[in-house]
Amino acid sequence: MIADLKLTPPVDLPLGVYRHYKGAEYEVLRLARHSETEEWLVVYRQCYGDGSWWVRPLLMFTEQVLVEGEPVARFEYMGAKPERGVD
Repeated sequence: MIADLKLTPPVDLPLGVYRHYKGAEYEVLRLARHSETEEWLVVYRQCYGDGSWWVRPLLMFTEQVLVEGEPVARFEYMGAKPERGVD
């Protein structure tokens, strides 16, 4: 049986909270694929303000960027989403 490699994302990305290299936190909710290109996308929401939802290509989400000439992760995994207490 030949496996369809497109069904598996090229990067293992845990769901949970990530900190952007500029300091803001975001919650990764799931992975999705672009309907035309089949590119893997990260679906995430900001953990501040209005909680807006965003998508970004998976490879861009996991890449390193240069900050003052040094490579750093664009998003750093902070951990699983904390469980909400009973209201």
